[in-house]
Amino acid sequence: MTDVIDLLAGLSAEGPLDAVRHRRSQARENAQRSFAALLEPTDDRGFTLAERYAVATFVAAVHGDDAAVRFYGDLLADEDSDLLATVLRAASAGLGTGPVGVYREPGLSDESIPVEAYGVPDAVVPVLGERLTAALEHTHLLVFRPRESSADALRRLVAAGWDADQIVSLSQLVSFLAFQLRAAAGLRVVSGSATRAWAAPEVVAAGQPHTTPAETDLVTEHDGIHRPEVFTQDGLGWVPWLAPVEREELTPEQLEALIEPARAAMPYFRLLARDPAALEARTLTDLDIFTNTDGGLPRAARELSAATASRLNGCVFCASVHAAFATRESGRRDDVQRLLDEGVAAELGDEQWNAVAAASAALAATPPALTETHVARLRDAGLDDAAIVDAVNGAAFFSWANRLMLSLGEPEVPARR
Repeated sequence: MTDVIDLLAGLSAEGPLDAVRHRRSQARENAQRSFAALLEPTDDRGFTLAERYAVATFVAAVHGDDAAVRFYGDLLADEDSDLLATVLRAASAGLGTGPVGVYREPGLSDESIPVEAYGVPDAVVPVLGERLTAALEHTHLLVFRPRESSADALRRLVAAGWDADQIVSLSQLVSFLAFQLRAAAGLRVVSGSATRAWAAPEVVAAGQPHTTPAETDLVTEHDGIHRPEVFTQDGLGWVPWLAPVEREELTPEQLEALIEPARAAMPYFRLLARDPAALEARTLTDLDIFTNTDGGLPRAARELSAATASRLNGCVFCASVHAAFATRESGRRDDVQRLLDEGVAAELGDEQWNAVAAASAALAATPPALTETHVARLRDAGLDDAAIVDAVNGAAFFSWANRLMLSLGEPEVPARR
């Protein structure tokens, strides 16, 4: 089976990075399993292949990734030849940079970057239909404004005909694509094969969002919870806006997808268990990227990469977990806290950490902004290609994890659920 990340990155089986990627074979194999689960599912559960390929083509286009546009555009054209031009036109109205948006945390309001919400151009809505229109508008939110995700955003999907299982799969798909495109982009830069071949389509005007929130009991907004004020290394809880699978109702397939039985107590993982194939592949990818000790980047620096991406994207929950891990692994609490307090440009005490943070932030940006200069800085700081690919994987993976956490629920203080 073709490895899609290798394909998008232009890597060959004989190239120097092939052996590096094999050092994290579980991550490599399960990233491909994630592609299969989300884009070639054996049971689409009403989230059709045409819709999945349309979302993927849209994500590729607003990221400006020419290789991914060709790949996913071909899949979409094979499934629904009339839809490709319409999706690309919708994407051309949504080009921009990110992450942007308004923080819900009051202590971070000075960092908010308000922007107008994207709407699919009115002219193409009749071709897309209400359901796909809502999906592309939600996709644009997760790509560029993940920190503005909300229960109302999920209600808009419900109003357009999306059920809870499909919403989880849509969030997984968009978030996985954020990872996949960044992993491929990072590998292109590390291998020296990055190009600037993408030519953006002529920009057309976006409209206003086309769906209003539904009156529904499918989505729950939590009143009276104690939300965090700022980024922190303290433990946080997380509450979902969609109902997780009840613990006693988890099927054998869903229990196996959790990988670690203790996760059955966690609402986040029981919510993701609505799409068990995607959950299992994602979890195994995560574990290999961050816990495989076969060489590469030191564990503390991998956690730094995760915390940096989370800081940039505005995921207070993910940043709290992985900043604390970085502190635990390194003992450098003050340096880690400066990242949280001052942002991704903070001075972190030594050149290797500064280089990892700079590269991670650049890769997590939308579109990815990692360059040969970032990679040269990592090499000058003493990192080999295996360590650099670990940094790429860490930042890319948390471009996935952040969007899932932000799109399906919110953090609370203290961690009591």
